[in-house]
Amino acid sequence: MFNQNDSKNKTNRGYISAIIGSLIKVKGLESQARLHDLIKIIKYNILGEVIQIYSDHVTVQCFEDTTNVKLYDSVISLNEPLSMELAPGLLSNVFDGLQRPLGRVFEDALSGRLERGIQYPSISRNKKWHFIPLRKPNDKVENGDIIGIVQETSYIEHRIMVPPYISGILSFIANEGNYKITDEIFRIKEKDEEKTFAMLQKWPITKRRPYNKKFNPIEPLITGIRTIDLLFPIAKGGTTAIPGGFGTGKTVIQQMLAKWCNADLIVYIGCGEPGNEIANIMKEFSEIIDSERGRTLSERIILIANTSNMPVSAREASLFSGVTIAEYYRDMGYDVVVLADSISRWAESLREISGLLEEMPAEEGYPAYLPSKLSSFYERAGFIKTLGNDQEGNEKVGSLTIIGTISPPAGDFSEPVTSTTKRLVQTFWALDSKLAYLKHYPAINWQNSYSNYPQFIAEWWYKRDIEWPEIDIEWLECQKLVNEILSQEKSLEHVIQLAGDKNLLEDQQLTLFIAKMIKNGFLIQNAYDEIDNHTNITKLLGLIKIILLLYKEGKNLIEKGKLFDEIFDQDLTTSILRIRQMIPNDEFQQLEEIKNKLIQRIRIKSI
Repeated sequence: MFNQNDSKNKTNRGYISAIIGSLIKVKGLESQARLHDLIKIIKYNILGEVIQIYSDHVTVQCFEDTTNVKLYDSVISLNEPLSMELAPGLLSNVFDGLQRPLGRVFEDALSGRLERGIQYPSISRNKKWHFIPLRKPNDKVENGDIIGIVQETSYIEHRIMVPPYISGILSFIANEGNYKITDEIFRIKEKDEEKTFAMLQKWPITKRRPYNKKFNPIEPLITGIRTIDLLFPIAKGGTTAIPGGFGTGKTVIQQMLAKWCNADLIVYIGCGEPGNEIANIMKEFSEIIDSERGRTLSERIILIANTSNMPVSAREASLFSGVTIAEYYRDMGYDVVVLADSISRWAESLREISGLLEEMPAEEGYPAYLPSKLSSFYERAGFIKTLGNDQEGNEKVGSLTIIGTISPPAGDFSEPVTSTTKRLVQTFWALDSKLAYLKHYPAINWQNSYSNYPQFIAEWWYKRDIEWPEIDIEWLECQKLVNEILSQEKSLEHVIQLAGDKNLLEDQQLTLFIAKMIKNGFLIQNAYDEIDNHTNITKLLGLIKIILLLYKEGKNLIEKGKLFDEIFDQDLTTSILRIRQMIPNDEFQQLEEIKNKLIQRIRIKSI
């Protein structure tokens, strides 16, 4: 039995007094433990986090299975919170929620699985990186200043920064050469104290990295998904939720975002996902070649893998570990996207832990603090002015965009996780099981989805507009007109049920026809088609303007007394519907030819 009066208890040792699933109660640390401090069960090398402190014990949630752990087993406090190692070597790697390098574990493990208590350095201590200094001794530097660079991958230049809250005179900086991440790279003298620094930094996952100022977003995150980029855009530094039932395409949308969005790098967090899905993601990213750089997409991706068979308490760690790494690259001046799949499984883990703690449950058994937990995750997004300057003395700006999927039971969007998240995010892509059943992908329901960013990013689109005098409307006007047409089509559904579509007025028949063109020729997108899987902004604007030009000219002809059946011919509409799959992004002249052909046909019809 562990002796509570042992002299070692006067330092940082304690013992287990109760075991409740993945929770343990520890005596002997209550006078010195802090919230979020790490403890270790010595015999099994199991890590846990302090989540409650009482006068006679502390409660700890363990990040690994507590099978065979016994009462009075010794524990030790590490006197620090769970922190991420930040240095060159993060990209192209796969970590678990505790930042253990799963690639290295797999190479060394004989069993082929992650053994309990296994420990490895998160980032290799042996690999050398070519460091190029950008400052010189006696330069005055402040926190966040870039003092050197390392080419981490062909995509990303890793910028070595002065850590937060450190300022002074650069008394030493290493010459250009190859160094390990633990080697001394620079020293800073502040008053009479000199501090030494390596490329390796650490930062606690529960603490936001500081920044200078947060701005309203002004630039869209271009995803290549037409429904999103036109109707429900997300800005760089924004927040998005993707709720949807099983089979509605949440994972496919996130994979498309990771492949095609115009962010500098991606942090993909598999939070409680099945192992086969994580394996498929890893395989796909390692095989896809970026046509611009000729390198695999994995070189700009960091994957946090927390599979469904791992302890639920590790799910929260994986989410905040990923955000912490993303903030680090944001502070270098990059645009970073965090893809979290899925937030629901994190919420389920909160419900389970809350039950073990015997807390008073709120709606559907979730803890009452669910909104604050979700908020603490999403609020770390933002478009910001970072601390410090680059090597030329210019200000740095970066963005962190958070996109999380939600799996509501039976697709019920009124359940607590979905309804709470909806109040926190600025973009909501509601996936519809009916659309998925009809093979309409992406199955984003245009009636239930929304975005609050169009007014902030309209100027960005205006500067990149295509000028067609035949239809002089910009991106924001296109968006409003498409929403109006789709809303009118929805309102005509009951009329059609009573009178039939052939008995509608001519302009109403035109609205139904254009709505069908929008849905089949624009909103539907094949993620596995080499041409259709990604649409750049020029093709997007050209395609939607051709459809809206058809609508505009059709209305003019109807006003002149033409019947709807006399206006359009099958060949023309078929050629428009085929644009998405037949015309590549870089062949815009073909769109102009279709537009010119449309104008010629309309002029003939108007005679």
